[in-house]
Amino acid sequence: MTEMTRLGLPTTVQACLFDLDGVVTRTAVVHAAAWKETFDAFLRARDGEGFRPFDAVADYDEYVDGRPRADGVRTFLASRGIGLPEGGPGDPPDAETVNGLGNRKNELLLERIRTGGVEAYDSTLRYLRAVRADGLRTGIVSSSANCRDVLRAIDAEDLFDVRIDGVVAAERGLPGKPRPDTFLAAARDLGVEAGRAAVFEDALAGMDAGRAGGFGYVVGVDRVGQTEALYAHGADVVVKDLAELGEAE
Repeated sequence: MTEMTRLGLPTTVQACLFDLDGVVTRTAVVHAAAWKETFDAFLRARDGEGFRPFDAVADYDEYVDGRPRADGVRTFLASRGIGLPEGGPGDPPDAETVNGLGNRKNELLLERIRTGGVEAYDSTLRYLRAVRADGLRTGIVSSSANCRDVLRAIDAEDLFDVRIDGVVAAERGLPGKPRPDTFLAAARDLGVEAGRAAVFEDALAGMDAGRAGGFGYVVGVDRVGQTEALYAHGADVVVKDLAELGEAE
């Protein structure tokens, strides 16, 4: 039987790698709303009023959550049998390209963040501080290009030793989740083997990345009632909140 620490982790774990949206911050719902507004406008213009709307729960979880922005566009549109030109990163938000739709979503997201603010899960921040107090190293791994701004908004940038986000992934040419490359890069930057690192994720794509990367422990965080799916995609344990894992005073 694996020996566990007071924080609910195997004693072999030396580092913890956290997803941002849905694990550290309550921004997953804001992302889903921005994606829905983006895709529904596109589908309505394409198919008329009889279009099938983007489902902010089922479609978001299956095709978009945890993936880099352009990958989310491609994956969802492919599920509807739609292909678009790639375009380029500088495409305007009204361009009917993969990058154009992604930029439209990001524009809407930033607007929502500016008007509604960013809210952290206090229990996650307590857990992070307890992890660090126990001598474990920490990394943030997010597909978001806005990760650093969000961390600064919640005054949590200093809780992470390394940051691998959408900006860093683009600079290093790292494929996003469900590939494990961004998590593996964070572990390398921390000087820790994957087998001695724990992954904390709420996205199915993040579970897949944790399993594919051979990480020592994969924690699924179920904010939307998808416990079975998180286990099916590779979670070792699923909690609704990190406070369930152990003592984080």
